[in-house]
Amino acid sequence: MKRCIAITSAAMLSLGAAIAMTPLSEVTAQSATEKTQTDTVTFAIENMTCAMCPITVRKAMEGVIGVRSVKVDFEARTATVEFDPNATSPADIAAASTNAGYPAQPES
Repeated sequence: MKRCIAITSAAMLSLGAAIAMTPLSEVTAQSATEKTQTDTVTFAIENMTCAMCPITVRKAMEGVIGVRSVKVDFEARTATVEFDPNATSPADIAAASTNAGYPAQPES
């Protein structure tokens, strides 16, 4: 039993040391890069008539590679999307909603 505890303790110490040795600047650099590569666009959405429509629009837009978040406002008939502009474009996101039966156009 003592041997098992000793091995477990050694493994935990090794894991802790590995975590402690990760350079903080590397973690910060990744966070800064992610923040600079995000655009937000609000789309006007047509044909939303019931409570399921916003769910369908959200899922269609979230299915586009590069989309980070989608917030659909049923009453305003809009969707606000955060995305990586290096991975996708507003046209691609609008096309996903349109293909699901809800034409979308970026608001100006």
